[in-house]
Amino acid sequence: MFAAATAGILVSMTLALVRALLGPTVYDRVMAVNVLGTKTVLLIAVLGFLTERPEFLDLALVYALINFIGTIAVLKFFEFGDLGLTRRVERSAD
Repeated sequence: MFAAATAGILVSMTLALVRALLGPTVYDRVMAVNVLGTKTVLLIAVLGFLTERPEFLDLALVYALINFIGTIAVLKFFEFGDLGLTRRVERSAD
């Protein structure tokens, strides 16, 4: 049963990778990479269950947090052109 779930996750990861490569806009590509990261978290969790190693769930949670923060940072960069560092420098120069 879990082997079938692993195969389904791998298929959906392949589809997300295709969308990331062929996406018409930057936002489609970022969303596809986010989906790819989410599927990776699921894959780590399922493989941890299959191999009876519960510490994989901790790794999956850390990866999920990094995936979320990275997605927000990339979207902020594409929206504003920077991560807000230049505005802080300009304020401190005044």
